[in-house]
Amino acid sequence: MQDAAATEELALRAASGDPAALDLLLQGIRPEVVRRCGRFLPCREDAEEAAQDVLLQVARKITSFEGRSRFGTWLYTVVANCARQKYRELKRRAAEQPDVIEASQHVDPRTTSVIAGSRIDLLEALERLEREHPHLVAPLVYRDICQLEYAEVAERVGIPLGTLKSRLHEARRQVRPWLVDAS
Repeated sequence: MQDAAATEELALRAASGDPAALDLLLQGIRPEVVRRCGRFLPCREDAEEAAQDVLLQVARKITSFEGRSRFGTWLYTVVANCARQKYRELKRRAAEQPDVIEASQHVDPRTTSVIAGSRIDLLEALERLEREHPHLVAPLVYRDICQLEYAEVAERVGIPLGTLKSRLHEARRQVRPWLVDAS
């Protein structure tokens, strides 16, 4: 990703309607978007599909970026939402059309990526958290997955810092046993 100041400037120009700035912005953020989507989705192809969704959303909604927060913070929101939506789509598609696994295609759990498994477990835990405690999802995603600073997360979620820390603590407390049970 280009340097943060240049990215911020391109984002503001794109938000004001400059198509050349939007093109440069999309080119510049693409590698970072793919990498961030990969934090959510274990399969590279799925992460790349989600990244395309992110870039499309950025292009469509850049005019809603007002520059009140950093562009990176705004972008992380789009990344998190698109990656989680892609996971839901993949899960729904798999439920509707289960693949027949031939013996030659069977995955040996001893050679399956621990990272991939942990990402799927995390996505499952986030879905469960969203069903049971939806107000806890954003703090957890922004802080622990997108790795934003506490102050940025509080600003993004629109709550005081103390409330954010309390919700984050509760979200981690809720999710921890689900992740332990999954492993």
